[in-house]
Amino acid sequence: MVTEGDSAPDFTAPLANGDVDSFTLSEHLDEAPIVLAFFPGAFTSVCSHEMTAFRDRIEEVSEAGATLYGISVDSPFALNEFRDKLELPFDLISDAEKEIVEAYDLAMDFDDLGVYDVAKRSVFVVNGDGEITYAWVSDDPGVEPDYDEVIEAATDAA
Repeated sequence: MVTEGDSAPDFTAPLANGDVDSFTLSEHLDEAPIVLAFFPGAFTSVCSHEMTAFRDRIEEVSEAGATLYGISVDSPFALNEFRDKLELPFDLISDAEKEIVEAYDLAMDFDDLGVYDVAKRSVFVVNGDGEITYAWVSDDPGVEPDYDEVIEAATDAA
C-alpha cells in the first residue's frame, strides 16, 4: 500500500469537470499540494456526505494552498452528474479502468452487493515533488476522514 514518504503513483484518467478532459497527476504537481480523496461510489450516502463535507470546507482547502480531486471507479459521465447534483466546486477523476485503485492498492469488494474493486475510502496529500506527505485509508467504507487533519496535512505540505 502507498504510504507517507512514497512517490505518488502517476496516472492518467478522465477528469469530470462539467466536461470530460484528461488528467495526468504528474502534469498537475504545480497545483500542489494535491488532495486525492478516493471514495467507493457516487450517489451513495456516505460518499455523498464526504464530498459535500469537502465542498463545505473548500475555502479551507484553498487557503491551505491545496487543490482537491475526488476519485472513484464511476464513469466520468456519472461523476459529472454527481458533481452537478451535489454542486461540487472541485473536479472528480474517473478510475473506471480501476488502474489508479490498483496502483494505490486500494481495491475493496462489496461481495453481498456483487460490487468489486471499488476504492477504499482514503485520502492522500501529494506535494510538489510528487511525494505522499499524508495517507489515510479506511477498511470501513462507513468511516469518513478527519477533515481537520486533511486540511492540516495540506497546509503542512504547502
